[in-house]
Amino acid sequence: MDLNAYQHAARSTAAYPDVGSNPIYPTLGLSGEAGEVADKVKKVLRDRGGDFDREVCEAIKLELGDVLWYVALLGSELGFDLDEIATANLDKLASRASRGRIAGSGDQR
Repeated sequence: MDLNAYQHAARSTAAYPDVGSNPIYPTLGLSGEAGEVADKVKKVLRDRGGDFDREVCEAIKLELGDVLWYVALLGSELGFDLDEIATANLDKLASRASRGRIAGSGDQR
């Protein structure tokens, strides 16, 4: 699926206060959904000995979809399309790789 088409479709399902001028709601949703992904992975370690079977992977896939939805909506709220966000990210990573700066920490490495 095309990222921008996904973003447009996701936006058509948005039902939160002040859609179009409210970056706070999707930011909080993104944080919550990312936490749900992390919690499912944690429980794989705790309850399944690290075995990511098909059932667990499918459950995580659904949570990742929720993360993607909130990323798409937050991007929309800030005036960015997903293609632009993805391209900027790959450009940033390519720059870091070409300078030998993939490892480490800090936004401006």
